[in-house]
Amino acid sequence: MKALTTGGALLCAASLANVTGVAAAAEFKLPPFETTRLPNGLTVLLMERHEVPLIAVRAVVKAGAVNDGPQAGLANLTGDAILLGSARHNKAAIDEAFDFRGAVLAGGGGVEQTTVQANFAKADAAALLPLFAEIVQQPSFDNTELDKLRTRKVSGLKQAKESPRQVAGTYYRSMLFGSGAYANPAGGTVGSLQALKQDDVKAFHGRYFRPDNAAIVVVGDFDPAAMKQQIQALFGQWRADGAAPQRFDYGKPLTDKARVWLVDKPDAIETTFLIGGGGIARNDPDYVPLQVVNTVLGGRFTSWLNDELRVNSGLTYGANSAFSPLSQAGTFAISSFTALPKTEAALDLALKTYQRLWDKGIDKATLDSAKAYVKGQFPPRFETSEQLASLLGDMYALDIPRSQIDNFMRDVDGLTPEKAKQLVDRHFPRNNLQMVLVGKASEVRKVATKYGEVTELDITADGFRPTK
Repeated sequence: MKALTTGGALLCAASLANVTGVAAAAEFKLPPFETTRLPNGLTVLLMERHEVPLIAVRAVVKAGAVNDGPQAGLANLTGDAILLGSARHNKAAIDEAFDFRGAVLAGGGGVEQTTVQANFAKADAAALLPLFAEIVQQPSFDNTELDKLRTRKVSGLKQAKESPRQVAGTYYRSMLFGSGAYANPAGGTVGSLQALKQDDVKAFHGRYFRPDNAAIVVVGDFDPAAMKQQIQALFGQWRADGAAPQRFDYGKPLTDKARVWLVDKPDAIETTFLIGGGGIARNDPDYVPLQVVNTVLGGRFTSWLNDELRVNSGLTYGANSAFSPLSQAGTFAISSFTALPKTEAALDLALKTYQRLWDKGIDKATLDSAKAYVKGQFPPRFETSEQLASLLGDMYALDIPRSQIDNFMRDVDGLTPEKAKQLVDRHFPRNNLQMVLVGKASEVRKVATKYGEVTELDITADGFRPTK
């Protein structure tokens, strides 16, 4: 299995989409990597890849929108504000150092993790790794730059509500998780962002950016002994006061009755919709085979949903379905859009197509086609150092076991129509479906009542919850 540590092997594995033999597919494994923990509690993950002289670095912190509390958008703002300079170098100097070398520096906060990432040439590691360490541990959060960043984010939120497809998912998560932390909008709201100050960002960084709540991931062309020494020198003195933050219950999907959130956009000429309910956690043992089953329903262009709603009926330009897993729970949603007058027809056809999972099931030929498709898509997702660094970061932040990656091909090949039926019954929401409709309420209000208890929201109102 030694060849599997090389990028060439991964590229060969990428050709599995055109291979019918199971043996070749089963050979894919995640390249070896080393996990260590520094005395200060910092997790370090190192994966050598010597095919190209590039290095990808990630600092992954277990904190995101779930930790915002009443200050929606705080984690996301902090993740971006990390890049505004360090205690020793201002933003212009850091930008120049990375841009001059053709390197990439980025940051951001998601639902459960905040990541700072850098990609650069091996020859530039000595110059750029110290800067990377500075901004992670000692960001300046320059107030002038922070004001500019906050203003841009507020403008972005306002613009997003002009495009229902950009915000429908945020309404959907808010609907499903209610008062739970998973309902927090990662990007915040206009009001919450405008209220955030420099002290708030500094406090969030101090509370969560600490070695016992973070990992440094390095993937690429480096000498492991030298890299360990450099990481120890740059991050070994990182300290934090008090006990490390602990995870809490982020909430479970609310599915006690069928509900519809009708988000009124009076100038809309289309209805954007999501239909579904609760999903799975990212480390669920069924995560891999569920990708295959969902591929049949709505995970590729030739899926049932796309065939029925786009190809056969012309009700939309596209329809899909997806599981969106998080560390503790997740969501499942069918999503599409259609012209206002066709809203009822599109919703009914989507539901009818979804019901095929139970009424007819998935035959062997259809399942085999989906299995080949999924196997062909899988290896290319982990070809580059950047992709592998992101994967290792997710594995750390979301508690994804290595076995889920190494056994991917085996778990796909082991799926049968009988097992697929069991997965459908176990994980696809069937009763008390939840629905978000974004469109012109006066045109679809009556239609909405067919599908559950209706709550109306105004898209121009701040945030993504019903106003009280």
